[in-house]
Amino acid sequence: MSKRSKIPPIAITMGCPAGIGPEVIIKYFQEPSTAPVSAVVIGDIGVLEKTAASLATLSPLCLWKPGESLKRDHINVMKCSSLSDEQTRPGQPTPASGKAMATYVDVAISLCLEGLVGGIATCPISKTALNNAGYNFPGHTELLADRTGSKQVAMMMAGNQLRVTLATIHCSLAEIPSLLSKEKIVDLIRLTNSSLHDDFNLRIPKIAVAGLNPHGGEDCLFGSEEQKIIAPAVRIAADSGIDVKGPYPPDTVFNKAVSGEFDAVICMYHDQGLIPFKLLHFSDGVNVTLGLPIIRTSVDHGTAYDIAGKGIADCKSLIAAVAMASLISSNRRNSVR
Repeated sequence: MSKRSKIPPIAITMGCPAGIGPEVIIKYFQEPSTAPVSAVVIGDIGVLEKTAASLATLSPLCLWKPGESLKRDHINVMKCSSLSDEQTRPGQPTPASGKAMATYVDVAISLCLEGLVGGIATCPISKTALNNAGYNFPGHTELLADRTGSKQVAMMMAGNQLRVTLATIHCSLAEIPSLLSKEKIVDLIRLTNSSLHDDFNLRIPKIAVAGLNPHGGEDCLFGSEEQKIIAPAVRIAADSGIDVKGPYPPDTVFNKAVSGEFDAVICMYHDQGLIPFKLLHFSDGVNVTLGLPIIRTSVDHGTAYDIAGKGIADCKSLIAAVAMASLISSNRRNSVR
């Protein structure tokens, strides 16, 4: 057995069978740049075979079981559902497809916890279909946190030019001030610092914290959250030995990070971080879940039901997500030696 075969593969979960997940997976395995990474698909081999036929691809598919070596020059698939054509019409999710996509994630989590795969790269799911199938979770992150017993998780968006982590995610702008606290921001700084060190192999990570208000509040003229919440949190984290600075005005901090002054930016709300991030990494951005005992990355796009089955979906984000999961897996293995 070769040295490479001893390294657990990355599990790619198929996502919603009625979305673009199957298509981007098939396209992923046609890209020469993916060859160095060992990966196995957790999903429905029948759906993938139909997708491969529609795309006229060359790589054959084969069944894989945990612990087996991957078959070279094949797309190795762990079969976790057998959905009919009616249950997987492109762009038309069903309760059956919703249950299947949740099953793929559950199976991948179990394999990861058992050490049979080195990490998980998830294709997109539908939050509505997930709930219609009886899974009461807003999305992947909450499902992963529940299944792994993780109490504190966070979203990092990572690319080769910019990394951002978010203090608040899916809430209205009006709610944000009430959701911020010194404790929450300190915990996020520490979680971000730990990930940058362990997952991205940065010996002394440099972190910036963005303010909430225009011009960082302008001495409380435009808001007091910087002085009352954010700055004290930065001081607490800095006093514990973390290289963190801020709060910086949101309109300047991302330029500092992209210029190399910082390795990541802590953002106060969803669009504050994702607008600059997607400007730079619209096609190759990766969603990394921090705080889990396992590695999870994800594509930075949704199910795209409007283009499912049309053969025009882009696999760049999946390429980046699998590569990042593999990199983090390697960094974690090396750090414990």
